[in-house]
Amino acid sequence: MATFISVPLKKSSEVDLVKPLSKFVTSAYPAGEEQGEYIRAVEELNKLRKNALGRPLDKHESSLEILLRYYDQLCAVEPKFPFSENQLCLTFTWKDAFDKGSLFGGSVKLALASLGYEKTCVLFNVGALASQIASEQNLDNDEGLKAAAKYYQLASGAFGHIKDTVLSALNREPTMDISPETVGTLSLIMLAQAQEVFFLKATSDKMKDAVIAKLANQAADFYGDAFKQCQYKDNLPKEVLPVLAAKHCIMQANAELHQSVLAKQKKRFGEEIARLQHAAELVKTVASRYDEYVSVKDLTDKINRSLTAAKKDNDFIYHDPVPNVKDLEHIGKAALVKATVITPPLSQKFTDLFEKMVPMAVQQAMSIYTQRKAETINRLVGTMREATNLCNGVLASLNLPAALEDLSGDSIPQSIAEKARSIVQQGGLQSIEQLIKDLPELLTRNREILDESLKMLDDEETTDNDLRTKFSQRWNRTPSGDLYKPLRAEGANFRNILDKAVQADQVVKDRYNTHCDMIALLCKPENELNAAIPSANPTRTLQGSEVVNVLRSQLAKLDEVKKERETLEGEIKSVTFDMSTTFLTALAQDGLVNEEQLSLSNLDQLYSAYNQRVQASLRTQEELLGQVQTSHQEFSSLKQSNTEANQREEVLKKLASAHDSYVEISSNLREGTKFYNDLTEILLKFQNKCSDIVFARKTERDELLKELQQSIAREPSAPSFNVPAYQSNPAAPAPAPAPGPTPAPRTVFAQQPQQVQQPQPKPMPPARPPPPSFNPQAASATPTLPAGTPTNNPPPVAPPSQAQGPPYPSYQGYQGYYQMPMGYNPYASYGQYNMPNMPNMPYMPYQAAPGQGAYPGAPPAGQPYPGYPQQPPQQQPFYPQQ
Repeated sequence: MATFISVPLKKSSEVDLVKPLSKFVTSAYPAGEEQGEYIRAVEELNKLRKNALGRPLDKHESSLEILLRYYDQLCAVEPKFPFSENQLCLTFTWKDAFDKGSLFGGSVKLALASLGYEKTCVLFNVGALASQIASEQNLDNDEGLKAAAKYYQLASGAFGHIKDTVLSALNREPTMDISPETVGTLSLIMLAQAQEVFFLKATSDKMKDAVIAKLANQAADFYGDAFKQCQYKDNLPKEVLPVLAAKHCIMQANAELHQSVLAKQKKRFGEEIARLQHAAELVKTVASRYDEYVSVKDLTDKINRSLTAAKKDNDFIYHDPVPNVKDLEHIGKAALVKATVITPPLSQKFTDLFEKMVPMAVQQAMSIYTQRKAETINRLVGTMREATNLCNGVLASLNLPAALEDLSGDSIPQSIAEKARSIVQQGGLQSIEQLIKDLPELLTRNREILDESLKMLDDEETTDNDLRTKFSQRWNRTPSGDLYKPLRAEGANFRNILDKAVQADQVVKDRYNTHCDMIALLCKPENELNAAIPSANPTRTLQGSEVVNVLRSQLAKLDEVKKERETLEGEIKSVTFDMSTTFLTALAQDGLVNEEQLSLSNLDQLYSAYNQRVQASLRTQEELLGQVQTSHQEFSSLKQSNTEANQREEVLKKLASAHDSYVEISSNLREGTKFYNDLTEILLKFQNKCSDIVFARKTERDELLKELQQSIAREPSAPSFNVPAYQSNPAAPAPAPAPGPTPAPRTVFAQQPQQVQQPQPKPMPPARPPPPSFNPQAASATPTLPAGTPTNNPPPVAPPSQAQGPPYPSYQGYQGYYQMPMGYNPYASYGQYNMPNMPNMPYMPYQAAPGQGAYPGAPPAGQPYPGYPQQPPQQQPFYPQQ
């Protein structure tokens, strides 16, 4: 009676996890110990998958432990890697567990780039293997019963979890075995079997009949629910439905049997008989309809014995009326089973291979936080640099401090000489020209990488659109155009960045062209530089004046402000804070990371004090520049005004401005070179991302094409054309021999004038005729020869006559044509066949009908029959003789 249903395992295709996951690790984490540890973890994960899915699993708890560990690891790794079609694309292929496939098409399978799909299929195998392990338990002892109940409840929980999550995990129609309807039915079946195990346990422990009856009735209820769910579905094996129907009746019969014992104890003998009669009817139904699936002989005998004894006692002693079974009190129910809640980790021995890796939500939050921090630093540093450039520009326009150093009017001011030496030390014009020359090459390299990346997407999208047009609705995968939208937006952003970089490069080149002559002058030796500067009348009288001292004091304060900014810039750039701890804490507490709120709050705390110092520096500079401009006006009014002095001052201003421009141009060009080099690395990662997704899409495309071919092969062919009547049943068995010889119908050929043969299509050879059969009861009679039977004897001159007398009709011959001594021979057109020896058949002359000419005699040797061209001898086929 203990027939339990187990579920077959799904089969998966091999997937290489090492290459894509290692590529992500190397791109997301810097080279070092941490990266190496993660790559080793990826290799362990790949080995774990092979152990769980790449080999047949024994029906043992150790095999189930491997599946549970792999499922737990998938749940742990899911938030730490960006598994998706357009990021880290891994395509998993699984076959339908219940589909046996066809001769040409193979079984149904589905390939998806979804880790949720992999988790769902692995959990299905957890439930399937748990059901198989439970069905292998020895139910004759307590340990086996407890283990079976445990595994059936685990299987029920696994299938129930799939029912609730499969549609959201796949975002498309699943295969039939993991559809919500199928796994929902399987969950109910496993729960019913677990309840039946508790019924068996209660029976073996000889618990009270009232308790056993409730357990059995609850099991019958579970089996009934499962039967209703799969009654009109063909997605489960054909033996499941009758087993469920039988189990429903058996459990109900057990409930009635034990309830009848309770009725007997309460002196309700009529109720006892009614319940036993109902139980007997139930097991009789099972025996008549489902005997090939479930045996109920022992239960039937037990019920019949109890019923016979109850009727005997009631007829002779109690005479209690037997009520209708519909009027009896309903038996109670007691559910002792519950589907196991699927909450990872399911394995007691699970350890996360990627324990130190932060989840993707935290990684993404950290990436955005890093950008926000960089923007804050760049804003503060940029503000200070802009203020410094403004200060240098104002001083250069006032020819300060060169005007204070050039009081003699015939030597190079000290500040100009220092600036000239600084330019020479930095490489002069040659360094700038080399940097400017390198920029176009770097730009071209980046454009080529970007164009090649987008071209890969374009080519794959074109192929996808062509196949979508060809297969229409059969091509049921995500369109490449929709999938590549984020990548194309990213590519458009890179192209926009390159266009802006080209504009910035042009601005730098224009500025270089403006100051090129003066920069070249500063690069010359000191004597040539001094000769190029116009001389002026000496202004030694201003050497010790108060206004000059004030100006020098103010310029010194400005220098202090600049030095403080350099120090402040270093402090701002060196600020560090580990935000990952903050994000992890928020993720653990709230289940999500509010990156914007946390980041802005943290950055405000870190940089608010630095921002105040930057603003104070700007205010100090503004005040000092105002004072310098006022003092410079007094200084200019005291200087002797002449043309030579004005010319000299103008040249000194240009030289000072050229130095500042040289410093700024060099800085911009180096930043541009670094920008292009950094962008190259980013674009190479973008190219790898495009290459990976295109490769994954190609793999998915090949799998889908293969599935479509198999699907087309499984489809029924178009109806064939009508075959000739004589070919309709080539393989039909020969009819049973008649009690006497049956004459073959006479076949004649119409006389036609001999004409030139026209080429005809080559006829298809008919099916092989059946071998001759002989009736032993009519051994003395003339046997009937089947059509087309070969023989080694030459054809007779005249055929034997037909059997005489009714019920056999006689046939008239036709003048000039011989009659065939057999049924129509379809092989006649292939040459003359020798007829077999016919024992006990005497030669009889041909009896012509009145008015009919005599049958022609034998033709001369070597000549054909009249009206037929001679045919060359042909190899005769061999047929077995009986």
